[in-house]
Amino acid sequence: MSDVSNAYDICEEITRREARNFSYGIRLLPPPKRRALSAVYATARRIDDIGDGDLPAEEKLRRLAEVRKAVANLGVDEPASSDPVLLALADAAARFPIPLDAFDELVTGCEEDSRGTRYATFDDLVGYCRCVAGSVGRLSTGVYAPRDLNHAMPLADTLGIALQLTNILRDLREDRQLGRVYLPQEDLRRFGCTLDLDSSGRLADPPDRLAALVHFEADRAEAWYQHGLTLLPLLDRRAAACTAAMAGIYRRLLRRIAHDPEAVRAARLSLDPREKLGVAVRALVRRSA
Repeated sequence: MSDVSNAYDICEEITRREARNFSYGIRLLPPPKRRALSAVYATARRIDDIGDGDLPAEEKLRRLAEVRKAVANLGVDEPASSDPVLLALADAAARFPIPLDAFDELVTGCEEDSRGTRYATFDDLVGYCRCVAGSVGRLSTGVYAPRDLNHAMPLADTLGIALQLTNILRDLREDRQLGRVYLPQEDLRRFGCTLDLDSSGRLADPPDRLAALVHFEADRAEAWYQHGLTLLPLLDRRAAACTAAMAGIYRRLLRRIAHDPEAVRAARLSLDPREKLGVAVRALVRRSA
């Protein structure tokens, strides 16, 4: 087995083990694109794990800078030779129009996490979402390689923002336990919420205020989905099914949160594996029709 083939195997194992929602869509791709996207995911996962880890902020920033440099040097200084994830990514980038500079934006977003950045306005939050999720949308679209790449990339960015807004609503309590607040400060003031935790570790805001805030942000996210999903007709059947599956899982989760905002007060919501598989199957069937 070649070094490159082994490197892809390692990336695919990382994706199967860690990807959760992502893996339900990626399995719908043909093998070359599935393997390339697994290399993208494994690299993004490495960056996220640094940003979400328990290291001191200074050490996180140092390690993030190392990853930024390593990706920027792919194909220049042969830095991937001893690193299977970067080796697979370099091979994938040689085969598909993957915008590797999007990893730089992902690192920037994780740097903001490491510094505990908060966002004054929704526009500020969109900038963060574009870094940490729009970047992944653009990287994925590079693997899909649609004919009209210039048209597809901004839509992939938009869809990534929709997914990240869903993540933020799902993780309100968990993020607050880590000292992170992503929702815009202007929105918290508008609805009289703090996202502070009570003595039991639950969100302490009154039910009516929390529900109003969640509904407001969910409506915003829904609008981003509606625009972002216009990407699908630009993709081939398998890529469209992959994208529809991943987006469908997150969109269903968003609608569940909007239906029952109180559910995010004490727990991190998710769909069960059977629901996720059902979404993926329906996405493939619809794209095949």
